[in-house]
Amino acid sequence: MKDFKEITREELKQKIDRKEDFILIDTLGEESYAKRHLPGTLCIDAHKDDFVEQVEKQILDKNKEVIVYCASFSCQLSPYVAKKLVEAGYTNVKDFEGGLKDWEEAGYSFES
Repeated sequence: MKDFKEITREELKQKIDRKEDFILIDTLGEESYAKRHLPGTLCIDAHKDDFVEQVEKQILDKNKEVIVYCASFSCQLSPYVAKKLVEAGYTNVKDFEGGLKDWEEAGYSFES
């Protein structure tokens, strides 16, 4: 049973374009983040044991909308951390499951 929702690339692109109030987290780590990431993204490495603590330091409001992503549909990092955030008490967590690959396939721009 998942306690988080999924978000499509189109829904995420609209949120970014409308400058909605949410936090977007790249879970892949510094090296990947330095190469490219979605616009306005925080980098919090989900491979590290203190991932949840790092999120809690930066996102104090556990009702804030938090969207996580990783590399692609086959990457299971973002669903894993979405579940971890829900377990930590975050109430509005979404997983952009397609990640970098899905974003790129849509022709959307990156920051680097």
